[in-house]
Amino acid sequence: MRARGPSAILLLVPAGLLLLLLFYLPQVLMLAVSLGRRSAYGTVVRDVSLANYLRAVEPLYLHILWRSLLLAAATTVLCLLIAYPVAWWIARRAPARWRNVLLTLVILPFWTSFLVRMYAWIVLLRSEGVVNLSLGALGLPRGELLYNDFAVLLGQLYGELPFMIVPLYVSIEKLDPTLLEAAADLGADFWQAFRRVVVPQTMPGIVAGCILVFIPSLGAYLAPDLLGGGKTAYIGNLIQSQFAVARDMPFGAALSFVLSILVVLLLFLFRRPLRSAQAL
Repeated sequence: MRARGPSAILLLVPAGLLLLLLFYLPQVLMLAVSLGRRSAYGTVVRDVSLANYLRAVEPLYLHILWRSLLLAAATTVLCLLIAYPVAWWIARRAPARWRNVLLTLVILPFWTSFLVRMYAWIVLLRSEGVVNLSLGALGLPRGELLYNDFAVLLGQLYGELPFMIVPLYVSIEKLDPTLLEAAADLGADFWQAFRRVVVPQTMPGIVAGCILVFIPSLGAYLAPDLLGGGKTAYIGNLIQSQFAVARDMPFGAALSFVLSILVVLLLFLFRRPLRSAQAL
């Protein structure tokens, strides 16, 4: 039975206060900072202006934002291509008694700090690391695997892959196998059944996984900083450097808001696919 009247409002109060204190209030404070300017000593001067936002849309910073979008898109696409077969195998092929164990292995990396995991990749990819030593032992030429775009993409792929596997697994597990049998009876081959039956039925998991991967990847800074060696600028690194290095908090806050607005616009543009997925 649905709660009505004052009782329903009281039930919403704790969640509303939590959102207010942990989300809306910090956003308001960041907005106020973004409208100020940096003093000579790195403090914030309350001088209301849009100068930081005008600076944020200069060609240099738009190029960095575009590079970050490409990184997030590549990470999302690769995660989807890798995660779908893995989620399918766990949900449809693995023995039922092993599925929880396999899902635990998928999320096991989250038990370790992301920073520690990125340092582990440095050990693996550096010139005298495990991968290059193994290549040398096999008589294969060693490569420059660290401090480049390949290393950044690899680190992002490793870090975000579980966020794609889990929602895909949930959607695939709910898939009615009789639909595949009906498609086969109607003469559909594997790819036709996959395209016309499996993909539409698992679209909620695809959409959820893409959102969970794309948004964090867009603002990522640890993998680009540690695995990329700071050679290529991404929006996450740029924002972090404005707060921690340049001490230009107003400009860093403005960049953060530009990034947030971009994410909201992308979600707005894809609202129809999102609603279609939720209706399935």
